[in-house]
Amino acid sequence: MSLSEIAKTIHASPTLALNEKAAILREKGDPVIHLGGGEPKSRAPVDAVLATTGLLNSGEIRYTPADGIPALKKAIIRYTEEFYHRLVAPENVMASGGAKQAEMVALQTVLNPQEEVIYPAPYWVSYPDMAKLCGAIGVAALPEDGTFYPRLLDIEQRVGSYTKAVIINSPNNPSGAMYSEEFIADVVAFCEKRDLYLIMDDIYHRLIFDGRKPINPFDYTKKPLDESKLILVNGVSKQYAMTGFRIGWAVAAKKLIEVMTNIQGHQTSGPSVLLQMAAVGALNGIQSSVENLRVTLENNRNVMMERLNSFEGVKVTKPDGTFYCFADFSAYEKNSNKLSEYLIDKVQVLTVPGAEFGLDGYLRLSYCGAIKDITEGIERMKWALDPNSPNELYIGDRKLVRDWT
Repeated sequence: MSLSEIAKTIHASPTLALNEKAAILREKGDPVIHLGGGEPKSRAPVDAVLATTGLLNSGEIRYTPADGIPALKKAIIRYTEEFYHRLVAPENVMASGGAKQAEMVALQTVLNPQEEVIYPAPYWVSYPDMAKLCGAIGVAALPEDGTFYPRLLDIEQRVGSYTKAVIINSPNNPSGAMYSEEFIADVVAFCEKRDLYLIMDDIYHRLIFDGRKPINPFDYTKKPLDESKLILVNGVSKQYAMTGFRIGWAVAAKKLIEVMTNIQGHQTSGPSVLLQMAAVGALNGIQSSVENLRVTLENNRNVMMERLNSFEGVKVTKPDGTFYCFADFSAYEKNSNKLSEYLIDKVQVLTVPGAEFGLDGYLRLSYCGAIKDITEGIERMKWALDPNSPNELYIGDRKLVRDWT
């Protein structure tokens, strides 16, 4: 079978593949614990569900404009004013089928084949393949000091004649690191000075801990929005626990949004009107669900940190936000894919290999599930890896006996 050169380089999303594997194991009745997921367990806001139900009952489920229905764009404009202190026009906004599609369309809009897009490492698993889908090249910028907190120099050193764009995801998936205000200010100024596009992946910006406040990139721009190359991406999936609704958006210069809308119009047309109405309900409705989720995640993070810190051989940096931690297990196994397979085979705990995020020897662990899953999952992992653990472990009614060293 003949495939395109781009198609040959694209692999399945490892996080989506893990979700499918977990579903298959659970369907078989296996007591699997999924610590690799990126999906909060809380319910979607009631206002989102009611908005969808009302439209569904009307039977008027029709095509929508490629850039989103007026009601959703109005809600996004209000959201942008509230959280980014920037009043934008409807022509500055495009709704999409999730933040991932908004980012993909943005990259297709600005990248030519062989041009480069830079992003700090560890990075979200999709960035390299999204660049490949544009015929472009993703360039990972690993902080030179060995932390999860990049400096401008880490970005600057990788900028060359082919560099066209920078992606910043803060708080970061997978590390949970929230980049400093100084770094965000420096990156914004640097991209403006070098005439680079800057894509701010802000999907976790309200899920932050320890009294931190969201950082607003617009505070550091010197250009009006319609003269700027800053593209802000956000959505309802994480903060409103609406992963399955697949609604995100981009805010950018009118000319950029016009071209992005043209591309999206040929790809998928507009997002489903039902799902857009759900997003309207969430954005305009009571906001207590966001804070409730944030508090729950902060508590879950503390429990996971306590468990991991008692795990000899594991090194972990306390996350500032999101619902992930990125733990160094290289003392046990430097090949993270091998380690992840070992844990699912031995103790039925799903994790995401760090190699998928640009750092081998690490595992991404999620704390957005139940406390019971966090505590039992880490206990199983410790039993499988720590030679000082007891010889026996119960998973449900089944007793496992250590048969390896």
